[in-house]
Amino acid sequence: MKQPHPSLRRRAFTLVEMLLVLVILAVLAAIVIPKMAGRGQQAKETAAKSDIAGMETALNMYEVDTGGYPSNLDALVNQPSNATGWKGPYLKQIKPDPWGNDYAYTFPAKKNASGFDLMSAGPDGQAGNDDDITNWANTRR
Repeated sequence: MKQPHPSLRRRAFTLVEMLLVLVILAVLAAIVIPKMAGRGQQAKETAAKSDIAGMETALNMYEVDTGGYPSNLDALVNQPSNATGWKGPYLKQIKPDPWGNDYAYTFPAKKNASGFDLMSAGPDGQAGNDDDITNWANTRR
């Protein structure tokens, strides 16, 4: 029987080579994973800020059409019986914040000069602390 040319022979990886590759992958993972871990939280904060900005726009459109702000966020999706000039829906749905909690809407406003307060309680779900995301502050309070 004819032997294949030496350059065509298959070589299997040795155990040492496989362990070396695994060690290299583990070192890379140890460097990269901690740097990427904070990105999920940052993405959720950015999503909450974006949601608040979108709801602000919808609330302002509602105000232009009806002459006043609604008493609750549901009025952006479903026409209230007492709303004249309503041209909505202004939003497809009122979804919870990225942490699964409802956005807090207060009209008339207690903290915002624009007429209404809109807030996510942030990752801990507790209002009134440093991780709240609001429409009365451009950055986290």
